[in-house]
Amino acid sequence: MCNNIPEVKLGIVAVSRDCFPIALSTQRRQNIVKAYKGELYECPVTVENEQDALKAVADVTAAGCNALVVFLGNFGPETPETLIAQKFDGPCMYVSAAEGDGDMINGRGDAYCGMLNCSYNLGMRHLKGYIPEYPVGTCDDICKMIAEFVPIARAIIGVKNLKIITFGPRPQDFFACNAPIKGLYELGVEIEENSELDLLVSYKAHAGDARIPAICAEMAAEMGEGRYFPEMNERLAQFELTLLDWAEQHKGARKYVAFADKCWPAFPEAFGFEPCYVNSRLAARGIPVACEVDIYGALSEYIGACITNDAVTLLDINNSVPQYIYDEDIKGKFDCKLTDTFMGFHCGNTPECKMCESRAIKYQLIQHRLLEPEGSEPDFTRGTLEGDIAPGDITFYRLQCDSDGNLRSYVAEGQVLPVATRSFGGIGIFAIPEMGRFYRHVLIQKRYPHHGAVAFAHCGKAMFEVLKYLGVKDIAWNQPKTLPYPTENPWA
Repeated sequence: MCNNIPEVKLGIVAVSRDCFPIALSTQRRQNIVKAYKGELYECPVTVENEQDALKAVADVTAAGCNALVVFLGNFGPETPETLIAQKFDGPCMYVSAAEGDGDMINGRGDAYCGMLNCSYNLGMRHLKGYIPEYPVGTCDDICKMIAEFVPIARAIIGVKNLKIITFGPRPQDFFACNAPIKGLYELGVEIEENSELDLLVSYKAHAGDARIPAICAEMAAEMGEGRYFPEMNERLAQFELTLLDWAEQHKGARKYVAFADKCWPAFPEAFGFEPCYVNSRLAARGIPVACEVDIYGALSEYIGACITNDAVTLLDINNSVPQYIYDEDIKGKFDCKLTDTFMGFHCGNTPECKMCESRAIKYQLIQHRLLEPEGSEPDFTRGTLEGDIAPGDITFYRLQCDSDGNLRSYVAEGQVLPVATRSFGGIGIFAIPEMGRFYRHVLIQKRYPHHGAVAFAHCGKAMFEVLKYLGVKDIAWNQPKTLPYPTENPWA
C-alpha cells in the first residue's frame, strides 16, 4: 500500500489511583510492553493526577504516537485518565488489568470496578474512547486487544484526515448514490467537488508527460502480453498521472485522499477510454476511486482499505445467480441456499490482484451498445478490467448518509465462491448467510443504494467497532433466521 493509508504509531499510558500501589500499574504496563509482538511506545509517566495526564500526553505526542492504549493497572483516577482522551489528538483505547498476578490483599487492583467509572466519566465529558467487548484481561489478553485495536485506530485516523475529491455530478437516474455533505462533516471528512471539465483540462495538460513511458511499462508488466491494448496504454497512463497529481496538489490540509469520479456517459468519448483500469490500479495502492460519483462509496472503500491495509473494491449488488448455475456448481458443494447468493459486478474497477488469472482489459459492453455505432469495433469504450473475482473471504459493507441526513451502515461477512460467472465485467458470485432476508429487510427496507464496498477479508468485527466509534447508531448486519428483523413477517 502507498502512503495514502495511515501508519499507526501506538503508545501505552498506565494510570493509577493514588490510594492503590502505583507499582501495580507500572509493573503491569511493563509486562505488556515486553509481551506485545509489535511496536508499542511505553510512556514512562504513570498517571495519578491531572498534571501527570498533561505530562503523559506531551510525552507520547513528542514520541510521534497517533493512537493510545490507556491502561488501568489498578482502579485508576477518573478525571486524569479521561483527560488523556480530551488532550490527545488521536484515538484512545481503554483497557484494564485482571487480577491474578499478586496477592489479593496488597496486590488487588480493582480495575474491573475502575473501568465502570472510567466509562461513566468519558460519557459525562462527551469524549470518545474505544472500549473492547470485554476490556479486562491478563497481560496476554491485553496484547490481543492491542493487536485488534491497530486496524480500528488506522481507520479512525484515516477518516479524520481524509479529503474526498469528486469530478462531475452523478449520472441521471443515479440519485440512489445521493451524498448529503452534512454527514461527511459530522465524520470529520473534507470534500472537494469539481466539474468533469476541470478533470479534462488537467488531463490534456499532462499530454507528453515524461513519466508516461514508465507507467506504460508498469501496466504492460502487470497485465501480461495479450491482456491489454498497447495503443491505449499511453492514454491510460496519462490519466493515472492526472489523478495522482491532482490528489497531491489538492489534498490541502488533509493527509489522505479518495476519489469519486463520473465515468459515463460523456467520459469515454471525451477522454477516449473508460477509466476503470486506472481506477483499479489506484485502489490497489490504497487510493479508492468510486464509480459514478458515489461519495459515500468512496468513503466506505477507504475505511475498508484502512482496516485491512489491502486493496478494496466497489460493486453493484447486481443480479441473482441463475438456478442452473446454482444446481450445477453450488448446490451440495457449498453450505448456502440459492437466496444466500448474488452476483457483485462493476465494469472493471476491481484491482487485478483480487481477480482470477483470466482477467484482461476489455471494453464496456453496455456503453458500447449505447455510445458507439451498432456493429462497430469497440474504440473509446475500451479500458475496463474484466474477469471473475478471485474466490475467498469478503466483508460486504457500506456507510451512507440518507436523504434525511442520518448516517447509517451495514456490515455482512461472506465469501466469493470459486464458481465461474459466465458473464462480463469485473464480477463474482458472492455467498452471504441469509442474504435473501438481509437484502429485503436491510438493503431494500432501509433504502440503501445499489453500490456496496468489498473488503477482501473477514473484518466485520473491526468494521463494526470503527462505525460505532464514528458515531453511526444504525449498524445493520445479516441476522440469522432465529433473530427476525423488525419488518420481517413472522408468518412468511
